[in-house]
Amino acid sequence: MSAHSAALPAGSASAGDPRSGLLSTGGLRALAAGTFAMAQSEMRKLRHDHLDIVTRSVQPLLWLFIFGTALSHNRSLTLGTLEYRAYLAPGVMAQAAMFIAIFFGLAVIWERDVGQLQRLLATPLPRSAIVLGKAAGACVRAFVQAVLLLLVIAVAGIGVSWSVDGVLGTLALLMLGTAAFACMSMLLAAVVKERERFMGIGQLIMMPLFFASSALYPLSVMPGWLHVVARVNPLTYEVQGLRQMLVGVGGAGELWLDFLVVAGFFAAMLAAATRAYPKAIL
Repeated sequence: MSAHSAALPAGSASAGDPRSGLLSTGGLRALAAGTFAMAQSEMRKLRHDHLDIVTRSVQPLLWLFIFGTALSHNRSLTLGTLEYRAYLAPGVMAQAAMFIAIFFGLAVIWERDVGQLQRLLATPLPRSAIVLGKAAGACVRAFVQAVLLLLVIAVAGIGVSWSVDGVLGTLALLMLGTAAFACMSMLLAAVVKERERFMGIGQLIMMPLFFASSALYPLSVMPGWLHVVARVNPLTYEVQGLRQMLVGVGGAGELWLDFLVVAGFFAAMLAAATRAYPKAIL
């Protein structure tokens, strides 16, 4: 064993090691295979946990039909003649997906406590593949929840603009945002390492992100300082994109800008989580 490799801590990877997440000649293939393997593992968990999907689907329905109905006559919370429940639906969808993603890091802490994370990091899988695979698990849960919510919206006759492009674009943007928040959750789990503290910090991050966005109300009704905060909040751009594709009303930006901001946020969180993930076992 060389002096350089001997100096590396257990479970770490050198610059030429495929586990480092850097893309080399076969890096893309290893990344794709590793991501698919991790995603399969997460999907197997989901198949044995149908109750989780059902219970998580109740919360957005409560927001939509109780909160939305209670404020349906407040015209300042919508744009033009748009029904408030239709305006609220994209925000509720994004919020429910973010709730799934933010607490996905709890699985990382649990895996570390039972020793599964240590074994996972000893495999030749690229670190980015591990992170992407786990983010894919959050995306699958968010996708199922979003489809159920869209079905309820259709049955309830809420005024959503139904089109193939709109629905597919909505699901694509929702998955991108969910993956970004899942990576942020894994980054937080790698730093915090304790379930109780993680849940407290997760709530501290999640609630301001939700309320300081356009999920519940348009940016125009916000005071100046909150408007500035909402403008740097990635959830705002996700909600604006969803709202543009579902009901034809977005924010001041273009749809391409919403996708660009959410994609940039995902790339930043993926890079940070990939770098921090091995530290979760320390």
